[in-house]
Amino acid sequence: MTVVVGLDIGTTAVKALQVREDGSAGDRDERVYGPNADAATIVSAALELAGDGPVALSSAMHSLIGLDAENEPVTPLLTWADTRSVEQAERIKAEHPHLHARTGTPIHPMSPLCKLAWFRDQGIEAERWVGIKELVVHRLTGEWVMDHSMASGTGLMALETLDWDPEALDVAGVTADQLPRLVPTTERLDRFVVGAGDGPLANLGLGAVQPGVAACSIGTSGALRLVVESAAVTDRTFCFALTPGRWVVGGAINNGGIVLEWLSKTLNRPIETLLDLAADARSDGLQFDPYLLSERAPHYDARLQASISGLRHDHGAGELVRAALEGVCRQLGLVLDSLREAGYEVREIRATGGFARSPLFKQLLADALAMPIGFTGTREGSAYGAALLGLAALDLVDLDRTAALIGVTETVEPSSVRTQARPSGRAFIPNTPE
Repeated sequence: MTVVVGLDIGTTAVKALQVREDGSAGDRDERVYGPNADAATIVSAALELAGDGPVALSSAMHSLIGLDAENEPVTPLLTWADTRSVEQAERIKAEHPHLHARTGTPIHPMSPLCKLAWFRDQGIEAERWVGIKELVVHRLTGEWVMDHSMASGTGLMALETLDWDPEALDVAGVTADQLPRLVPTTERLDRFVVGAGDGPLANLGLGAVQPGVAACSIGTSGALRLVVESAAVTDRTFCFALTPGRWVVGGAINNGGIVLEWLSKTLNRPIETLLDLAADARSDGLQFDPYLLSERAPHYDARLQASISGLRHDHGAGELVRAALEGVCRQLGLVLDSLREAGYEVREIRATGGFARSPLFKQLLADALAMPIGFTGTREGSAYGAALLGLAALDLVDLDRTAALIGVTETVEPSSVRTQARPSGRAFIPNTPE
């Protein structure tokens, strides 16, 4: 039986998951490097886990690095969390607001479009511009290619044509020759399937590909997404490609598990200990707006900063951690609101990510979204989705039938509707335009 490795290049780790052609998952491995790793460290970790059989790739989106004529880095690797291009983003949004609708990517410092404009304004040049996934693919195959899914997260590709957008390229100050060749997500390069972005693949890996079935993921960051049949963009949502006839709409938040990591470092206690303390506590009037890395969805305001309000002398680590988790879940609740405001039905939610190890975190998410949350047998939704896409590229599975391979093994019901984890309205977000 053929086995495909889903290789997921994440913000803090590379994960590899073996998946057989009947959909069953096998061995799992990972290499952890943390959120500030350089490109060489990440590439090395990915190559170490690639093995010698069929591999399909997944990757965190929106990264950017400049290379010289010898394909060596001349800039640091900028991830989705980098906000140095905030001024460029504001200028582009004012002068070219239609680029969001045309490319599917909100005009925000996360976007390579804005990062490229920042590099240009700094006088920094490169022979070639790529993301971390393209660099890994090149090291594996010698080819410079970018799949339509990753390209739809750059702010540089027109959704209608699936080609580089001339106006976006001009705004960014680059030419098409400086970018990889665009290919479908199922493109095969020897034993490698190019794959897609981690967000769209999480939907596939969770079986959340039918109308009204959303995928929610909380890893370092977080997101809530739906698969739709045609490209559609609103002011508060993105639209990314997956495969022909499958587009993913939704919103991503900057601050997921990174909030717990920050609390662990700041309070000098293991995450497991903090979660135990939070399980025995109540936020008790304490509110944590978790914008440690500013914020993306649904308001895309890169100037937002984290804040804590209602803090009292009798509050301790447990109350603080619980309030922080509630803040993360509350933000995903606002993304759910934005999808519904855009006219999308959300009748079912499936979730994946490292947060699923915590019963408390899962319960708070169900409470904040005011809906049951289904969990499948694997926490590696993006890696599993990549492997399924690889199996489809090898003509071993039908993507239209992959949802039948994925069952919900646990459902967490909300304990109440509109709990403290999710106050109504948006008043807690400062400077939010209505």
